[in-house]
Amino acid sequence: MTSQQPKRVFFLASYGSDAGLTSMTLGLVHALERDGIKVGFVKPIAQPASVGAELSSHFARQLCNIDAPASIPFARAQAMLREGELATLMEDVVRLAEQARDNHDVLIVEGLVPDSDAQTAIRLNAEMAGSLSAELLLVLSGAGRGARDIAECVQLVQRQFGADGNGKLAGLLLNRGAECGNLAGLRAELAAQGCATPLLGCVPYDAKLDAPRVLDVVSALGLKIEHAGQIEQARMRETVVAARTVEKMAERLLPGTLVVTPGDRSDVVLATSLAMLRGVPLAGLLLTCGEPVSGSILPLIQSARQAGLTILSTERDTYETSTMLANLDRHVAMEDAERMQAMIDFVAERIDTAVLVQKIGEPREVRLPPPAFRHRLIESARRSQKRIVLPEGDEPRTIQAAAICHEKGIARCVLIGEPERIRQVAEAQGVTLPADIEILAPKEAAGRYVAPMMEMRKSKGLTAPQAAEQLEDSVVIGTMMLALNEVDGLVSGAVHTTANTIRPALQLIKTAPGASIVSSIFFMLMPDQVLVYGDCAVNPDPNAEQLADIAIQSADSARAFGLSPRVAMISYSTGTSGSGSDVEKVREATRIAKEKRPDLMIDGPMQYDAASVESVGRQKAPDSEVAGRANVFVFPDLNTGNTTYKAVQRSAGVVSVGPMLQGLRKPVNDLSRGALVDDIVYTIALTAIQADAQ
Repeated sequence: MTSQQPKRVFFLASYGSDAGLTSMTLGLVHALERDGIKVGFVKPIAQPASVGAELSSHFARQLCNIDAPASIPFARAQAMLREGELATLMEDVVRLAEQARDNHDVLIVEGLVPDSDAQTAIRLNAEMAGSLSAELLLVLSGAGRGARDIAECVQLVQRQFGADGNGKLAGLLLNRGAECGNLAGLRAELAAQGCATPLLGCVPYDAKLDAPRVLDVVSALGLKIEHAGQIEQARMRETVVAARTVEKMAERLLPGTLVVTPGDRSDVVLATSLAMLRGVPLAGLLLTCGEPVSGSILPLIQSARQAGLTILSTERDTYETSTMLANLDRHVAMEDAERMQAMIDFVAERIDTAVLVQKIGEPREVRLPPPAFRHRLIESARRSQKRIVLPEGDEPRTIQAAAICHEKGIARCVLIGEPERIRQVAEAQGVTLPADIEILAPKEAAGRYVAPMMEMRKSKGLTAPQAAEQLEDSVVIGTMMLALNEVDGLVSGAVHTTANTIRPALQLIKTAPGASIVSSIFFMLMPDQVLVYGDCAVNPDPNAEQLADIAIQSADSARAFGLSPRVAMISYSTGTSGSGSDVEKVREATRIAKEKRPDLMIDGPMQYDAASVESVGRQKAPDSEVAGRANVFVFPDLNTGNTTYKAVQRSAGVVSVGPMLQGLRKPVNDLSRGALVDDIVYTIALTAIQADAQ
């Protein structure tokens, strides 16, 4: 799990259902492509099936030549949200985004249109944008909206999203705006309303682009085709209902007009035919009330039919038909690539991409949200394919975690325990153990490790009986397997204490070259980012030298798992504001750590609020690179660290992954005895990644 600068991600969300989100999104994609930028696209969650087919990815593939991944069905996303599986859903979203942005300079993400289930769409949009650490672009219909109304919409969306960590939007796109001809003036009006969001483009309404194919009208209303004419090319821009005399309606017989009339209005039928013969490309003639054209009139309109006049019919009356036409869904049909291409081109020409291009070229420090962390964790573990030993093989949570790891390909687990007992526990838990999972009976295995263990500890005078006695402990057996390279890592602690897990490792695995201390970190999965806490599990009261090493180990671990470390050395005092032996220890540890590793951003002593809250950091440590932006927190002692991590975990409902041990020659990781099944799965994944890096 290597650390790399994430590519730019822009998340497009609309306010209301009338903003034309798909055409505006793909128009932006096209505009950026014309600037020579390699653009990826994904719509992670499809619109509800009741709204229509998922068009965005279809047209991205067909018209923009982008290999957009298939969206998650809305029904599935809604079910996962209802069943409390939001975290898993967001991991799936991150997986799709990772797939879509591979080898691209920027990823454009289209959110859900708040249509049939607005509240769910708004919540999922906010979760997706946060999980992808995306910059938010708002798409808004400008129809009937002045600068004040637009500014209020922007403020509302900022509150909904808490965008970019500070409630800011990266840009605003207006569709169907009335003031698009005076973009500079509109920008000035928005600024006067206190709207600082950059206006990236204003796309005016164009009736030609709002014209569906007559074929789609036929399909939507269930019309009968009496004469096809030019139906393959015809589009409906307007409708004219024959409620008045021909003289009153003649001037409305314009290109793209669909004439709606009962079949017995021979005057309207003839007037329509004459207009077609004069070269007006009408959309067609729709006969209502199930009334056909009079037989005596048919010969008179034959020339119009030959000229391409499309004639349709319906059993409905004229009023019902005209009402249905007025309420017709004007969304682009999946088969109508021509119209969508025209819309994309039209939008692209009216977007000012300069602001976004500049952003794409700038380095950006992106937080690693929990779903992205979990996704990368699992994917990295899958690639490493390590063999991890679990000494507590008959413990129910451990058995479930091992089965999950095998099912998902996270690691190849070895369960230590009596095979029959393990199978009984698995059956009681409703767990089907994979046929290829390894189970090692401790009594059968212990004997072969006596001699190697005596050799490893000969300097301590270990005898065969003493070795055999120690090997009655499954953790010791697992540690010997690791020491002899039979496995790649060890995870224990669901029923054993931390001391029971670490002591054999210190005796048999030893510390890594250059490591003076073994320490631990927790990955704290906060709502919008992952933080690292160290040391919260191992060292009761480290001295300044040891504390410096803990800080360096924690920073290196953070970097190995995708974070750009900014290390805060925590104390009850910030900078030079306090004194006392405890503060001096932290101050000295900071000096030593900076001297050893000048490449790292490390600062201290620092209070927790000064390290984590930007406004407090600016006030208490204005010259610090770390203050207010720390993502690695190093606590001065075990009492402070353990208390803080448990308080945050329980009070804020935060998931913590770990502890992960640092400084050993090979990966051994301890579990909390209150660990959940998912905690064990993630710890196994952590261990596999550590093994891959060593």
